[in-house]
Amino acid sequence: MVRTTPSTDRHERELLAENAYVGELYDRLEAERELATDRLRAIHRQSEGGTLQSRLERDTLEIHHTRRLAELHAAEYGLCFGRIDRTDGARQYIGRIALADEDHEPLLTDWRAPAAEPFYRATPAAPGPVAARRHLRCKGRTVVDFDDDAFDLDHRSGAALSGEGALLASLTAARTGRMGDIVSTIQAEQDRVIRSELGGVLVVQGGPGTGKTVVALHRAAYLLYTHRDRLAKRGVLVIGPNTTFLRYIDQVLPSLGESEVVLSSIGTLYPGHTAAGADTPEAAAVKGGARMAGVLAAALAGLCRLPDDHWTVTLGRGSAHREEMAVSRALGERAQAAARRTNEPHLRARPALVERLTSELALRIARDRAEELDLDAVADLADELVEDPEVQRVAELLWPRLTPEQLLTALYTSPELLAEAAPELAPAERAALLRADNLAWTEADIPLLDEAAELLGTPSTRPRPKQPAFDAEELALAERVLSDFGEGLAEIDAQKLMQQYQGESALRPLAERAAEDWLWAYGHVIVDEAQDLSPMAWRMLARRCPGRSMTIVGDLAQTGTPGGLDSWGEALDAYTAGRWRSVELSVNYRTPAEIMQVAEATLHRLDPALTAPRAVRTGGTHPWSRRLPADNPLPALLAAVTEQLAARTEGRLAVIHPPTYPAELLAALAELPGMTTPDSPTALDSPALLLTPAQSKGLEFDTVLVLDPTAITTAHPRGHNDLYVALTRATKHLGVLHTEDLPPTLTTLTPR
Repeated sequence: MVRTTPSTDRHERELLAENAYVGELYDRLEAERELATDRLRAIHRQSEGGTLQSRLERDTLEIHHTRRLAELHAAEYGLCFGRIDRTDGARQYIGRIALADEDHEPLLTDWRAPAAEPFYRATPAAPGPVAARRHLRCKGRTVVDFDDDAFDLDHRSGAALSGEGALLASLTAARTGRMGDIVSTIQAEQDRVIRSELGGVLVVQGGPGTGKTVVALHRAAYLLYTHRDRLAKRGVLVIGPNTTFLRYIDQVLPSLGESEVVLSSIGTLYPGHTAAGADTPEAAAVKGGARMAGVLAAALAGLCRLPDDHWTVTLGRGSAHREEMAVSRALGERAQAAARRTNEPHLRARPALVERLTSELALRIARDRAEELDLDAVADLADELVEDPEVQRVAELLWPRLTPEQLLTALYTSPELLAEAAPELAPAERAALLRADNLAWTEADIPLLDEAAELLGTPSTRPRPKQPAFDAEELALAERVLSDFGEGLAEIDAQKLMQQYQGESALRPLAERAAEDWLWAYGHVIVDEAQDLSPMAWRMLARRCPGRSMTIVGDLAQTGTPGGLDSWGEALDAYTAGRWRSVELSVNYRTPAEIMQVAEATLHRLDPALTAPRAVRTGGTHPWSRRLPADNPLPALLAAVTEQLAARTEGRLAVIHPPTYPAELLAALAELPGMTTPDSPTALDSPALLLTPAQSKGLEFDTVLVLDPTAITTAHPRGHNDLYVALTRATKHLGVLHTEDLPPTLTTLTPR
């Protein structure tokens, strides 16, 4: 592949030509926006009367044009970014959406369309139908420059970056606190991941800076475009490591015109709860272990009581027919057995227990009264007993009504119940689980609440809203309207359209509906930083994706949680054994070679056989270290961080500290001008951020200062993994401040 550099005059002429064409595209974009806006205004001016069909058509068209208008607005920035000249002489422009002229001749090809694939896949060894490729660099609506890749038959050796100039300009730009899309600079190995087939579980293993996250997000956009009929109704779930990371990526998919996506972390995935507490490493390890599924089931069974011999109950209090009776242990066992035979979750099995209990009590009452055993009369008596307070009290003892929160609280606050339910746990492990009943739920608790909801059969005592019923004729009409007028509205079916029409349920965004529905099953799930998920978190995700259509993204070398993974099969073989596939991203686009040389020594400390991804650029500055006085590090620490803040002309600074860093030093750092912490609402917009290695996962910064790396490595058993994470967050500059001796892996740092 030859990168051509046209003469100045020719370059200027071609730049003018490209600007003229891109200007036409924006004119067409404006025309389509005006058309969609006019149509929406016309719909809103229409009378609310008319036939059922006309009103359904009006609702459908309103949804269609609203969606199209959102797509056109999202495409404004970076509308067109590339061009390919084919070997057959055809020319094709690539952009965010498809545009056609008034005669329906294509002007711009959507980057997700199969026709755009050669733009990303062409290489010197396999150019396919591409004779030349051009990457346009735009500022606003103006093309400011372009890079050409000419695929010449005489120069097909080696491998090169696609659109190197545009790519490097993107990589070296100052970080803004928000992740941008890479739609204009997708590389061939990334494109293969993005366009991989939908079915099954795809594991994307990639080291730092390989673009795992942004590739996964573009895969979500691609899948929704290509398989909208299968995915739009159920949506795509994207799981990130924490809420700061979710805020960091939350503009990527909207910028690509996609809205049927739910962003969540494990700590926010269970409706109604956001993890706010913190666990000790020991507690997190126990809570995340697969054994906890059995512990919860045993705890629920342990809360179902039986009398030692019998309970005495007085039925019919306040009536003329009071009956004092004994509920024997044997009767309690028979009632519990009736509930278990249903094979239903706990709360849905309860009616069978109540039925067995009241039936036996009604028969006994009939015998005691020496009445003739009329089965209908006995059944009526049993129905009356269902509401008797004493029967309800006994049923509550035999088979208590619980919420997931109550079940987990009972387990955590009762040493006796915990010992009975978890004999396989060591005493120290059980001690790690005990807590007061008013503490905030932690991230490790959320999958356990979800597991408890699965055992109980509902996440709360609130009944789910019933779907309104429509007759077959109404639904058939709605189907015809959608078929005729609902092009591109795969997420809407006849039932939803009728609900909208009747005012029963507005067609709220899918993300809102899915996020509040515990039983929602997604069409596809994407998990970022997946190596850190515990076995209980995997169980939680598996329930939300019964079709097992997933994209799993991570790096085993960056596993930092006690319950994290050492291999992908460890998590996936339980759910899709032999049916998952993996690919690896091997090129580091983010981290300069000088920083990766330092980080690779830490990687080899984890496993000498591991290889760091190849860095595609150099940064020009070598990572450095500075020793601070051990007896009083604060003045020198503040001076060093202030120096880096003053040297920053643009971009962002991260100060990454051990989770055990002294509180007084953290408090002093947090007071520096421009410094924020991850829980601050301004965390992503501030010039500097103070955070732990775990909180920095998935993020990137122009400059990174790592504090006390030895303390990071000794904070927990996976401390060296955390150090590897911290060292690979920088796009330009890396410094290390330390009071103890440096770990042997960092001896190549330049002392200051």
